[in-house]
Amino acid sequence: MMTKDVAALSHSGRRNKILITILKQAVCIGMVLIVITPILLTLFAALKTKGDMVKTSPLLLPSLDKITFENFAKVLKDKYLLIGFKNTGIIIVISIIFNVILGSITAFILERFNFRGKKFVFALFFLGMLIPTFVTEIARFKIINGLGLYNTLGAPIVIYVASDLMQLYIYRQFISEIPVALDESALLDGCGYFRLFVSIIFPLIKPATATVVIIKAINIINDMYIPYLYMPKNGLRTLTTFLMNFANAQQGSWQKLAAGIIIVMIPTIILYVFFQKYILEGISAGAVKG
Repeated sequence: MMTKDVAALSHSGRRNKILITILKQAVCIGMVLIVITPILLTLFAALKTKGDMVKTSPLLLPSLDKITFENFAKVLKDKYLLIGFKNTGIIIVISIIFNVILGSITAFILERFNFRGKKFVFALFFLGMLIPTFVTEIARFKIINGLGLYNTLGAPIVIYVASDLMQLYIYRQFISEIPVALDESALLDGCGYFRLFVSIIFPLIKPATATVVIIKAINIINDMYIPYLYMPKNGLRTLTTFLMNFANAQQGSWQKLAAGIIIVMIPTIILYVFFQKYILEGISAGAVKG
């Protein structure tokens, strides 16, 4: 009798594990569909003619004989596409250089040095991360305009460098895992603080730097709000504001807009596919201090 009860419990346990596994897989598949479906709909729209956009369901591809790449060709011929790539590239490079330099040095100082008001400085940094952007938008706009940066590439660069403190958190987590004894040994050997940081600390936090570079680049590429608000001039279009050319009343075209979205999305996808390991490592590493 006892043997039958044990067998029944074992069978019930296996069945519960199978059900849990099926549930987990269903949730994962559902999440994947939620992410992929909008991308597929955009791709389907980019391959359709204007007539097919009205006649066929957005959930379906056009028939093979009606698939067209004309929308991609028209987008690639647009002169503002190259301008968008150039401006976006300039903003990314300069913003990331300053983010890496200022973020790593600030994190090193906050993590390794004790000084009066340190907790207050910490509080100010985290307060800046907690306050919603729209609350300070009027003040920020006045500051940018007062500095003479409105309608220049300097406006988004200053904003991306000054207003996003994510890199400070990432660098602090990595530096906190480097033993303080390493600093002390270097200082005893006559190494100054500047050389200590440049020669020892900074090379050890390369994964953090890779993470900051990738996340910042993706955020800047995908941002439409700041370039649209602070650089309305046509010659200062970025990749995202370039897309607005296909959404206006005169040249509006859903299929061209879809093709433009796919083209603009390619750099972000390439960055993520090749460097996703660094993104995940940078976010998770140091979350629990050793």
